[in-house]
Amino acid sequence: MVGQVLGINKIMELIPYRYPMLLVDRLYVESETKYIGLKNLTINELFFQGHFPGHPIMPGVLQVEAMEQVAEIAVGKKLDPSGKGDIYIKSLKRVKFRKPNNPGDRILIEVEIKKIENNEAEISASIRNNSGVTCQANIVLSVRDKVYPDKMPQLFTEFDKTENIAMDVTQIMSLLPHRYPFLLVDNIISVIGTHVVAVKNTTYNEPIFRGYTPDYAVLSGAIQSEIVAQCGCASVLMRPGNQGKLAYYMSIDEAEFYHPVHPGDQLVCEVDLPEGKSRFGRGDGFIKVGDKVVSRTAMTFALISPETAPKEATE
Repeated sequence: MVGQVLGINKIMELIPYRYPMLLVDRLYVESETKYIGLKNLTINELFFQGHFPGHPIMPGVLQVEAMEQVAEIAVGKKLDPSGKGDIYIKSLKRVKFRKPNNPGDRILIEVEIKKIENNEAEISASIRNNSGVTCQANIVLSVRDKVYPDKMPQLFTEFDKTENIAMDVTQIMSLLPHRYPFLLVDNIISVIGTHVVAVKNTTYNEPIFRGYTPDYAVLSGAIQSEIVAQCGCASVLMRPGNQGKLAYYMSIDEAEFYHPVHPGDQLVCEVDLPEGKSRFGRGDGFIKVGDKVVSRTAMTFALISPETAPKEATE
């Protein structure tokens, strides 16, 4: 394949993603260890409608997802020769969001395979547009058996919506600029000190499910990190003195993904965001389905006043 250019038909043969979660338009195989993807951005992208209305920016986690898709093309046949497994992000480290990508940009997705062993592939990746590097990440991909839900979830628990929750979705929308299809927190159940508990209900009707491995519907790991970020940012912005500010998602310091998430799962997200004197903060969060932790994310963010915010500082 070295020296080949792959169009969309071949890309769709190699990876299972479909609209609106297919994030590679063309691909060039530079060498056995380096693959370069192209993604053109247009205002007609569905994610721009909710991220953000009137100020469209490509979500940082979808840059991570674009890297994953190019990396999966690069290592898929080595990790999963039979094509019957589920290739997924096992972990992320040192993910930096540096500059925005907007409608009209063309992004170059560069992926380098560092090592493949023990059913894992270590990947170094970056994205750049005409203004420079927009995102960098270290990604570990792995493969697992496809598993399917075999029991009904428990109904109705302390995490279901009642009149006593801390914040419903309309109140969340008063703090966050995110809208459909990229508002990923349904309720904030409680806020105790710097600890927040929030809920995201998953359903197959969501575009992030229908376009992500549609024949084996699971939730992208990158999207799980976005849920943690939105949960944390909403809790910080509701604190006294922070109203009216913007929360800028600067980095995913590290994240790990343990179990698949399926439509019909209720995600309980718990995040700790210690208060500090600096405008920069670090938070740690995890997502549970039932009594099982499915992922963990450590992130860094900044609080910025709207009048001093750069265009990208609205995550």
